[in-house]
Amino acid sequence: MAVIPYKEKTESKKEQVATMFNNISKKYDFLNHFLSLGIDILWRKKAIRLLKPSQPKQILDIATGTGDFAIEALSLKPTKVTGIDISEGMLNVGKEKIKNKGLQNVVELKLGDSENLEFEDNTFDAYTVGFGVRNFENLEKGLSEMLRVLKPNGTAVILECSKPKSPLIKFYFNKVLPGIGKLVSKDSSAYTYLPESVNAFPDGEEFTNILTKVGYKNPTSIRLMFGIASIYKANK
Repeated sequence: MAVIPYKEKTESKKEQVATMFNNISKKYDFLNHFLSLGIDILWRKKAIRLLKPSQPKQILDIATGTGDFAIEALSLKPTKVTGIDISEGMLNVGKEKIKNKGLQNVVELKLGDSENLEFEDNTFDAYTVGFGVRNFENLEKGLSEMLRVLKPNGTAVILECSKPKSPLIKFYFNKVLPGIGKLVSKDSSAYTYLPESVNAFPDGEEFTNILTKVGYKNPTSIRLMFGIASIYKANK
């Protein structure tokens, strides 16, 4: 059974995730950096460094949210970064951020569904996803779609939460974090959904096996900070 944000509602997971992110969009950046003590910024930098050897020129950022990963990807000096997300609210925050930084020429954010991408086959040199794949309604379909739009030998880099192993981190993640998130975001379900969705997500080797099954080559994973997150890298 799919883990969904609003258990009392009948909409699909995809619709509920879009609603949830619309609800918390204005507080999302603050909460993300605050709850992770800013470590999420370092994780994105580390993930982007994995793409440096291939020097991608056309990059797709899936579940771009407010555009942090797309902006971080500019350190690779690409020709263009395209960010897509199903939440209009998150995109509005991201577009404002990009406008304020004067990056409209190299970063474009648009409404889009990772499981039904509008792009042609073999369009992008690389794609990134930051904390987004566990929100997919159909994980394998989303991964297949993203593989389709990658060029041959293109690189996928996925940053995602993992099940923490440390009892202390586990307590923080499952008990403290939802409480703070609820208080600040005013959406009681959003930060309860976070640990629930992470606990249900196939992380580590289980996830790299899914990447292989879908058709990716050489999938690898790097565990971060007591296993609270992982970076997965694979090729087409």
